[in-house]
Amino acid sequence: MTMSFLLSFMLFGHALASAAYAALAVWLIHRDGWAAPNPQKVLIAALMTTAVWAVTLLITPSGSALTELAEIARNGLWLGFMAVLFFSSGRGNAGAAGYIYTVLSLVLGVQMVLVLAGPGTVLEPTMQPVALLTAHWLLSMLFVMGAMVLVHDLYTSMDQEARWGVSLPMAALAGMWGYDLNLYTNAYLSQNLSPELLAARGFAMAALVVVIALGTNRNRKWRVRLSRQAAFQSASLIVIGGYLLLMLLASLLITTIGGDYARLAQISLLFVMFVGALLVMPSGKFRAWMRVWLAKNFYQHRYDYRDEWMRFTDTISHRDAEGAAGLLEMRVIKAVADICDSPAGLLLVPDNIGRLRIGARWNWGKEDLPVRLLPQETVAAFAQSGFIADLDEVRAGEEDGALAALGELPNWIMQDNRAWVMMPFLHFGSLVGLAILARPRIARKLDWEDLDMLRVAGAQAASYLAEARGQEALTEAQRFDEFNRRFAFIMHDIKNLVSQLSLLTRNAERHADNPEFRADMVETLRASVGKMNDMLARLSQHHKGKSAAPMVQSLTPLVEDAVRDKAKLHPIVINAPRRVEAFADGGRVGSILAHLLQNAIEASAPDANVEVRLGTRAGMATICVIDHGKGIAEDFLREHLFKPFQSTKEGGFGIGAYEAQMMAQQMGGRIEVESELGVGSVFTVHLPLNDPKGAASPDTVLPTPMKEKAA
Repeated sequence: MTMSFLLSFMLFGHALASAAYAALAVWLIHRDGWAAPNPQKVLIAALMTTAVWAVTLLITPSGSALTELAEIARNGLWLGFMAVLFFSSGRGNAGAAGYIYTVLSLVLGVQMVLVLAGPGTVLEPTMQPVALLTAHWLLSMLFVMGAMVLVHDLYTSMDQEARWGVSLPMAALAGMWGYDLNLYTNAYLSQNLSPELLAARGFAMAALVVVIALGTNRNRKWRVRLSRQAAFQSASLIVIGGYLLLMLLASLLITTIGGDYARLAQISLLFVMFVGALLVMPSGKFRAWMRVWLAKNFYQHRYDYRDEWMRFTDTISHRDAEGAAGLLEMRVIKAVADICDSPAGLLLVPDNIGRLRIGARWNWGKEDLPVRLLPQETVAAFAQSGFIADLDEVRAGEEDGALAALGELPNWIMQDNRAWVMMPFLHFGSLVGLAILARPRIARKLDWEDLDMLRVAGAQAASYLAEARGQEALTEAQRFDEFNRRFAFIMHDIKNLVSQLSLLTRNAERHADNPEFRADMVETLRASVGKMNDMLARLSQHHKGKSAAPMVQSLTPLVEDAVRDKAKLHPIVINAPRRVEAFADGGRVGSILAHLLQNAIEASAPDANVEVRLGTRAGMATICVIDHGKGIAEDFLREHLFKPFQSTKEGGFGIGAYEAQMMAQQMGGRIEVESELGVGSVFTVHLPLNDPKGAASPDTVLPTPMKEKAA
C-alpha cells in the first residue's frame, strides 16, 4: 500500500469514529439527560473524549504530543467508567479496590510526564530518544494488559441480572485495548509504529461504537460485586506485569548506560530476576501473604461467606472413591482448618468413658501423644463455655476469665509451637469433638470475625459428627436387633428340640430294652446335636443368614426326610399319589415341615395320626400337614397366627408360624391355614410348580379335611 492511500484510509476511519462516538454521546444525553446514573455520566464523558481523540488524529500527525495526550485522556476516562461502575454498587471498599485502579492511573500519569517532557511542539511529532519511546510503549502495554484484566474480572464478578446489559460495553473495551496491545507490542518489537495498524485503527474504533450503543440500550442497572478470587487474580497479574516491566526497564537502563560488559550484565540481571520470580511466585507463604493483604485492604470483611460456606460444605460432605464414611473426622478437621488457612490439625473425640482420644490427624504427623490428652476439668470447661482458645495468648500468660477456666494445658500442647487454636464442637450442649489447628503460614491474631466464623463452622461440624455418632449407634442397635431376631428363632427351634427329646425320654422308660428303639434314640440324639450346632452357627456374627436359591427339585424326598425324623415320636401318614417337582430350597422346606409337624403332633392325641399330603392346586405344588386336634379359634387364625410373639400354647414363643411364612415367601410361595375347633387344622404350603400346566388334571387336586367333612 502507498503512504497516500494509508493516510487517506486513516483519516476517513478516524473521521467516521469521531462522528460515531460524538453521535452516541449526544443521543444518550438527549435520551436520559444529566439525571442518568453516575456510570452513564462517565460513559458519556468517555465517548466524547474518544471522539476528541479521533479528531486530533485528523488535524495532527500520529505520534504528536496532542494525540498522545488525547489517547491518555481517552484511556483515563474509560478506566474511570469501570471504576465508577464498580464503586457505585456500594459493595466495594473504596480504599481497597482503588489499589488496582491507582496503579493503572499512575501508569497513565507517567506516560503524560514522558509526553510533556519530550522535545517538540504540541502540534508536531516528538523526536524523543529511543529509550523514552521504548519506555512509552512498555507503559502502554502494561496499561492495556492491566485494563483488560480489569474488564475480564469486572464482567465475571457481575450480578447475573446486570451481566446481560453490561456485557457488550465490556466486550467493546476489551476489543479497543486488545487492538492497542497488538499495536504497541508490534511497535516495541520493531521499534516503529505499524502504518497499517494505525490506518485501520479508526475503522476498528468505529465498529466498536456499534457494540457500545447496543449495550447502552439493553438496560441501565450497573450493579456489580468484585469476587475475592477475581481480586486475587487481578492483583497477581498486576504484580507479575509490574515485575516484568521492572525487568525490562532494568535491562533497558543497562543497555543505555552501555559499557564493555553491558550485554553480560543485562543477561545476568534477567536470569537472576527470572529465577527469583520462580522461587517467590509459587510459594505458599507468598500466596498466603497476598490473601491476607487483600483481605485487610480490599474488603470490609475478612471472609467471603458464600464461598467459604460452599467450600466448607463441599469438603465436609465429600467421600472417597470407595464411599467410605469413616473419614468424616478427617474431612471435618480439614474443612475447619481451611477457613483460616491452617496447614494441619488434630481432632479429639470423646471415647466411651468420657475421655478424649485422637479421632483424626490431618498433616499433623505420627508422633506419639499421651494417653490422657487433656485433663477432665479442661474438657468440662470447653464443653460448658464453648470458648475458642488462642494458644499464643495462653503461652503469653494473658489474664482472661475464659482462659483461666481452662486450667493448665498439658505440655504436649504448650511446647508444640504448631498448635495455634483450640476450638470445641458442641451439639446441644454436649462436646462431640475438640479441634487443635496448626499455625498458618502468615501468623496473625484472631479477631472477632475469625471467632464468629469458627463458631458457626464448629456448630455445623458438630452436627455432622453428632449425626455420625447417632448413625453408628443406630447401626449397633440394628445389629443387636438382628441378633435378637436370630435368637428368637433359635429359641423356638430349641423348644421344638426340647419337646422332641422329652417325648424320647418318656418313650425310653417303656422301650429302653428294645434294640431298635435304642438305635433310633441314638440317631435322634445325633440329629438333635447337629441341629444345635447349626443353631449356634446361625447366632455367630460371621453367619450371613443366606439360604440357597430356590431350584427345581422333587418334593417327595424332602417330605419323606421330614416325616422320618418326626415319625419316631408320633404316627405320621404320607399321602403322595405322584411325584411333584417345584422351585424350592430344601433347607427351608425341611424347616417349615419340621415346625408344622411338631405343632401337629403337639395338637394331636397320642393315638391320632398326623397326615401329610403332597399334590398340586391352581398351578402350585401343595404340601398339606393335617391334624385332628382341638383346632384354632377363628379370631386368632384371622388376626394373630402369622404375627410374631403370638401363640395359643402355654409357654409358646409365637415365632414358628411367622418364621415358616417368611421362609415360604422367600421361595415365592405362601402358607394357608384352615381350622375348626374340635375337628383339627390343615396347614398348606404352596410352592411354585416346575410345570404349572401339569396341575390342570383333576386327579392331582387333593381335598382338605375341612372339605371332606363338609362333603
